[in-house]
Amino acid sequence: MEGKITCLQGDGIGPEVMASAKQVLCVIGEKYGHTFHLHDADFGGIAIDTHGEPLPEATLQACLSSDAILLGAVGGPKWDTLAVRPEAGLLGLRKALGLFANIRPVYVHPAVAHLSPLKEEIVQDVDFVVVRELTGGIYFSEPKERTSEHATDTLTYTREEITRIVQHAFELARTRRKKVTSIDKANVMESSKLWREVANEVGANYPDIVLEHLLVDAAAMELIRRPSRFDVVVTENLFGDILSDEASMIAGSLGLLPSASHSLEGPSLYEPIHGSAPDIAGENKANPLAMLYSVSMMLRHSFLLEEEANDVERAISAVLAAGYRTGDLRGEATTTLFTEKVVQELAGVKEGV
Repeated sequence: MEGKITCLQGDGIGPEVMASAKQVLCVIGEKYGHTFHLHDADFGGIAIDTHGEPLPEATLQACLSSDAILLGAVGGPKWDTLAVRPEAGLLGLRKALGLFANIRPVYVHPAVAHLSPLKEEIVQDVDFVVVRELTGGIYFSEPKERTSEHATDTLTYTREEITRIVQHAFELARTRRKKVTSIDKANVMESSKLWREVANEVGANYPDIVLEHLLVDAAAMELIRRPSRFDVVVTENLFGDILSDEASMIAGSLGLLPSASHSLEGPSLYEPIHGSAPDIAGENKANPLAMLYSVSMMLRHSFLLEEEANDVERAISAVLAAGYRTGDLRGEATTTLFTEKVVQELAGVKEGV
């Protein structure tokens, strides 16, 4: 199999975790006889420095012509005062590619369950997915305006936008434990009232799936009190942004969790959910796990390489079980050492050989 992957290493620790991803893809290609054509493109802060904008046209065209896209991280204090920040490139890329469905799996690995800020007995059975609508809602709706005296943001959703993301959640639930939790604020917000109405309409077409509704404030509490109750969670852009970051800490570190963003057609984007971590950039301290899990999601979703994806996840589990941890997991392994151990596990290289 051959596949073209555009690599947007971005800023901060992005280049370091992207290097880890490339190493793993290289060994997977050699092991299974695949050829991955990796194309680097400027994106985010580095693109502002080089091209004057966070999403250059050449980068967008490279992404559009790819089979999949890998992203490291964007942003940092260097660009915080600019009129156009690196994060604007991410919003622009999502819109240009139609990446309406953001998928964030939340899974607590047994080897690091004790590192969760929650009690181990609360997190031991956690395995759910947050499905976040990504191209609508308050981040994209107009008008937006601000003066010295007031500010306005608008939250708009169409029936079509809600329908397609909720359908995506139900289809995903059919591959899992057959439960969808739709999160809204239907007791006070008109957009949420429409959201709940559409969710019920879509749910009627999936009699094999259990649908429940939760208000967003109650959902925030349940994520801490009983996170194992969730299977597939679907919600709008702003709520999904906040709740998925809250959920990520259940696992003990932002460095553990991947994400995928899908369109109705065209390439998908895969990225760790952590930020650019400028405080440790270039120090070989970054946890590459979220990026490596993003690679496994890409192999499974974009290239339908289930065995290869499982192999990456098996190798990660073996390295964690062997006791290797980066600093965010209270360990001493460097980015390169942890990646090397995963590569060795994939290649079947034994210690001391």
